Amino acid sequence: MPGDPTRFGALETGGTTTRVAVGTADGSLLARDAFPTGAPAGTVARVAVFLAPHRVGALGVAAFGPIDVEKTSPTYGTLLATPKAGWSSFPLRGELERALPVRVKVETDVNAAALAEQAAAKLAGVDARTLVYVTVGTGVGVGVALDGEAHHGALHPEGGHLLVARAKGDVLAGLCPFHGDCLEGLASGAAIAARAGVPAERASPSLDVWRIEAEYLAQLVVAIVGFLAPHQIVLGGGVMKTPGLLERVRVRAAELARGYSPLLADAERARSLLVAPRLGDDSGLMGALKLASSRDAEGRQ
Repeated sequence: MPGDPTRFGALETGGTTTRVAVGTADGSLLARDAFPTGAPAGTVARVAVFLAPHRVGALGVAAFGPIDVEKTSPTYGTLLATPKAGWSSFPLRGELERALPVRVKVETDVNAAALAEQAAAKLAGVDARTLVYVTVGTGVGVGVALDGEAHHGALHPEGGHLLVARAKGDVLAGLCPFHGDCLEGLASGAAIAARAGVPAERASPSLDVWRIEAEYLAQLVVAIVGFLAPHQIVLGGGVMKTPGLLERVRVRAAELARGYSPLLADAERARSLLVAPRLGDDSGLMGALKLASSRDAEGRQ
């Protein structure tokens, strides 16, 4: 039985939590669910159970990566080597299409979030033709939206694995299984927890771990400004909910820029460049919905 062409599925697979929803092309969400991200097969099965009764016409996926997002590739929608145990080489798109079945379109979680945040900025009358979305949580990811299109080069941005200079006083070896002390290895929620001795969400904002965290994220911001000079950088993810962290990053990024870039001339200018997500926790999910409801060059969903 064909799906309902006015209903779309949206799936966001995170390193910790998977979120799935049903919505319409105008961005309205009709139903939603969330559950811990487990093994790939079980995750797909649970998504299928949720979506099947809604008979969606297409499914958009905002997936953690790295993942093949080249639509003409025979491995489109397949995870590459990822720190998430059990997910490397998993054909996510193919398994979802077999389980539902509907047409599935895949983007990275951060690129999808960037697209949704760019659309939200436009509705708010904000010029964000080049927008970068950074998520800081289980991992660190960077997505780029350029005039309504997600940026892809030979792959997709992997700014979370940027090599950074050590923050003063930081003795953590680094937790990235690939690079050790890259940005993700030093600034993820797990890295904060390793320093604080408690989960990041329970670490007191007064602890020195947050100075260290702000240092690494400010280095990322300066690098993004140097390479892309974006109109806006959105800092999201669970870690960024920590009181005062966003402002710490703004101040430190302006200090590190040393007056070179007008985008980071001072903390006040940094406040207009570095912002919290307009869509809150739903940036990735809304990006997935936008992906599902969009039409390709042939006019297909």
